[in-house]
Amino acid sequence: MQEPSVRTSRLAIAAGFAAIIAIGGSGFFLGRVTAPAPKAPAPVAPAPTPAPKPVVKTLERGDLLALAQQAADAFASGQSAPKAVTDAAGRAFDLTLPFGCGGPADADSGLPMRWSYDEGEQILRISVRSETWKGGDWGSSGPADAEVAEGFWISRPWMSSPDCPLRGDRAMARGVEPVTLPGQTLAIAQFAGNEADRDLHRGGRPYEIVQRVPKERFDGSRGFRLLVSGRIANPGASAPIRCVQPAGTEQRPICAIDVRIESVRIANPVSGETLATWSTGRVGQ
Repeated sequence: MQEPSVRTSRLAIAAGFAAIIAIGGSGFFLGRVTAPAPKAPAPVAPAPTPAPKPVVKTLERGDLLALAQQAADAFASGQSAPKAVTDAAGRAFDLTLPFGCGGPADADSGLPMRWSYDEGEQILRISVRSETWKGGDWGSSGPADAEVAEGFWISRPWMSSPDCPLRGDRAMARGVEPVTLPGQTLAIAQFAGNEADRDLHRGGRPYEIVQRVPKERFDGSRGFRLLVSGRIANPGASAPIRCVQPAGTEQRPICAIDVRIESVRIANPVSGETLATWSTGRVGQ
């Protein structure tokens, strides 16, 4: 018997290793091929987007006039206040009252809202005086002094524009005070039934401005603006707009919007500049 040579032995050993590697590789490959595919991750549902909070619009002049008209209509018809009126309680408002539209007032003018300009001294003077009423003027029962109100008449309640009406050739003669017949029909008022609330009233003190304005910068052609801001009052069981007909059912209802005034401003509509601001201490309440 012939002994295998060294070379033959090496070849046999190499062939054995090659076979082992081939078999192992095939097994590894077959394992990779036959192994179950990994499961795809379950889709993640996106978090629900919260619904946007409704934006509550600040009530402006036109909105307040519309609410007052609804309240007057319901009152004259003997009906309860419309839902739109009762729902307005607590809402913010920003009312613009244009004044001085007829030009500067005379020194002895009795207008509650007036202005004048001294060209020689270049001094602008503005005076705005609030109105005062007794609770009985607006239908309140009880003693005459149990409730008082302070506020402003809303001139030209048929106009939603915050600007003075265009005068054209209809400008009033100087010294002639405007008269609205048969009288004012809409007011904005802050009612007070206790001393704490009455402390917020001005007690007849006017809002006044005395300011130097150079002639080249002064423009009173469009009058001035009184801007009253705050919130519609929430009087509980009552509606926030009170109406009366002191002369009977043939009279147009006279109404007052019950409010809590937070600030009063006077501005020039031409320049947009705020000339003065008064806060009442109601802010945030």
